[in-house]
Amino acid sequence: MTDVRVGMVGYKFMGKAHSHAYRDVPMFFPEQPRPIMKMICGRNEKNVQKAAHQFGWEASCTDWRDLVNSPEIDLVDINAPSDAHKEIALAAARAGKHVFCEKPLALTLDDSREILQAVEQAGVKHMIGFNYRFAPAVQLAKKLVEEGRLGDIHHFRAWFLQDWLVDPDFPLTWRLQKEVAGSGSHGDLGAHLIDLAHFLVGDLDEVIGMSETFVKERPVPKEMTGLSAQASADSPKEKVTVDDATLFMARFKNGALGSFEATRYAAGHRCTNSFEINGSKGSVKFDFERMNELQVYFTDDAGDVQGFRRVLATDPDHAYAEAWWPPGHTIGYEHTFIHEVVELMTAFQEDRQPVPNFHDGVKCQQVLEAVDLSIEERRWIKPEDL
Repeated sequence: MTDVRVGMVGYKFMGKAHSHAYRDVPMFFPEQPRPIMKMICGRNEKNVQKAAHQFGWEASCTDWRDLVNSPEIDLVDINAPSDAHKEIALAAARAGKHVFCEKPLALTLDDSREILQAVEQAGVKHMIGFNYRFAPAVQLAKKLVEEGRLGDIHHFRAWFLQDWLVDPDFPLTWRLQKEVAGSGSHGDLGAHLIDLAHFLVGDLDEVIGMSETFVKERPVPKEMTGLSAQASADSPKEKVTVDDATLFMARFKNGALGSFEATRYAAGHRCTNSFEINGSKGSVKFDFERMNELQVYFTDDAGDVQGFRRVLATDPDHAYAEAWWPPGHTIGYEHTFIHEVVELMTAFQEDRQPVPNFHDGVKCQQVLEAVDLSIEERRWIKPEDL
């Protein structure tokens, strides 16, 4: 396959990120099949037409069914709100379309499994949007673990901290409504940490957690776009139905211990997505706010020079770096989506499933729900039992 004709449902935050990736892949990664931006879909006709023009799509529509059933579409990209994922994904599979879906795959584990079964029965390619895997520094951490250079892994600790909800008068966006988002910081931020744990260390054996909703009610927004919303002084208030912060501990199947923290109430933290891995031969530390860097420590360094060293993952021997700029010229958030699309296009070229795919989406949802059950029942839960 030399070209992949793409239809995308959603045109806001993730829609812009995905569109940017589709446009840049042919310029910087010309050996991969070329994504052709055929059609973009959104409910507001005026706004989706504007997005189509701005982002570079050939056409727009307001009914996702028109997009899914179009003979001109090979791949359906779903980045609409979470409650829409299942219906669109199932329809795409029935239509024989390949599917690229932002996380979460669905609002529940049962629905996620139904989607996975559908795409497998249809024999189509499927990918889930865990973009943080694709930072070159994270790929380096993966390489060090896989090559055994950190030795036996003892600890994985991860935290994703934001502060956009610290103001109690911030409006009730869709991300704060369980029926639309599925969960709060746990499913939005914690899902990325869980996927990184699976990617870097391995499967989780058991979990136990706790969560809190600090502000129980918020004003209903008059306008809402992505994470931005506006409410008036007299706006009525409605109940927040998701968690504001969730923390959990875990034991990996390989014996390593894990700790995870996701919150939108960490003042001063705009997007602190970080992890640390400790092994018998060394450690690594990563912070997405310094995404081009990996802090690396090896126990066999001479005593007088031991300490964490900063590795700038921009040299050509780091993942994806050869396509970009000279060493030391850093890349940004948007490049994780470009690399994600490179993996997707490469999967078409090699006729294989991309990674991460819907199996990874189901596995992440399994852990999310195991943590929720552990909070409810105040005990350790094995994700594989769900």
